[in-house]
Amino acid sequence: MKANEKRETTYSYKIMQSPVGRLKLVASERGLAAILWENDDPKRVRLGTPVEDKNNPVLLETEQQLNDYFAGKRKKFSIKFDFAGTDFQKKVWETLAAIPFGETPSYGEIATRIGRPDAARAVGAAIGRNPISIAVPCHRVIGSNGKLTGFAGGLHTKASLLSLESESQTV
Repeated sequence: MKANEKRETTYSYKIMQSPVGRLKLVASERGLAAILWENDDPKRVRLGTPVEDKNNPVLLETEQQLNDYFAGKRKKFSIKFDFAGTDFQKKVWETLAAIPFGETPSYGEIATRIGRPDAARAVGAAIGRNPISIAVPCHRVIGSNGKLTGFAGGLHTKASLLSLESESQTV
């Protein structure tokens, strides 16, 4: 391999059942790369063709942490993420990962947090391509009017996740 050639990343996947449907967990050798919805648009997150590996340690840990989350026992994920995106997208996704449990900022607030207060639409586009649903909590971002807006898993699922977190806060 020449010095200026990029090595293609190899991805592994595992399917898990959850209260919000089947989830496809995808990992690289560097960490968790995606949590995809059962009916996810294949163009939304492009990671090549992963190989099934039900025993991948990152995927097993992700499944355990998701199960804990759905059981109301986990408020923050401690998995190493491997974001595949532009620098802007990665900055948005890292900001999403830092949203505290139970907080629901707007797209404009996220834009302000990354130092780009006029970029709410671009932030919205980046959030729409968030590859690591649930663990990188894009479901917590709402419209400036306080209403639920677009979500790759569907608005019903977004409402379910927020309801789960609301119930977990009172426990």
